[in-house]
Amino acid sequence: MARTLAAKGTMKRNWFIITSLVSKDFKLKYRRSILGVLWSVLNPLLMMCVLVAVFSNILKFGDDIENFPLYLILGNILFTLMADSTSGAMSSIIESAPLIKKIRVSKFIFPLEKILFQLVNFAISLIAVVIVMLFFRISPTFSLLALPLLLLFVAIFCAGLGMLLAALAVFFRDICHLWGVIITAWTYATPLFYPIGILPNWMQAAEQFNPMYHYVTYFRDIAMNQIVPGIQEQLICLGMALSTFIIGFAVFKATEKKFILYV
Repeated sequence: MARTLAAKGTMKRNWFIITSLVSKDFKLKYRRSILGVLWSVLNPLLMMCVLVAVFSNILKFGDDIENFPLYLILGNILFTLMADSTSGAMSSIIESAPLIKKIRVSKFIFPLEKILFQLVNFAISLIAVVIVMLFFRISPTFSLLALPLLLLFVAIFCAGLGMLLAALAVFFRDICHLWGVIITAWTYATPLFYPIGILPNWMQAAEQFNPMYHYVTYFRDIAMNQIVPGIQEQLICLGMALSTFIIGFAVFKATEKKFILYV
């Protein structure tokens, strides 16, 4: 009974810290900004316009894809969710060093808070998707009810990857610089701006091992194609998320006691 009460107290305390940090991050992100949180809607819309101009008019990818702007914005905001949340999680322990040194606190809440913050930001950016869908007269269907399940897969995947990066960054600061290069390469290796059909066969086969390809395709299926991926695809998405989480959590827990010596 005492252990249960203590566990509940710890969970309540951790949740309070996480929500407080999310609130602080929002205030910092939009501090001195006239439009404030509206930038979470405007940014994906403006980025979509730029990408459409480049990839549709110059590279002509838009000719092969129906509703190309929607195709772009769906891939872009989901990939941005992964990129921003993992980048934030990677530096979360280092940035929280003053707090970690002062009080006893569960260290895993810092990378997880960055994931939650970006999920909230993603939820706001969905307004931009709705605007584009209305523009192209694409009516929402029951397939969108699968969106929470997709976000659960992505959140678990990002949490695992974020904890792994956070642990590695404490001991190897070069990871912080290298990750930016990896994200750039990952962006172009994922069919965000182009149809997968333009890739050679061996690269199309390699995409099956790219988690973000599966998650982006899932998002486009439920929003554009208005279908829910089958059980095999659901299991692939879940398996990639869980395997990444298990590895990230194991590395984080094995090294967290040494964080205070290196931050």
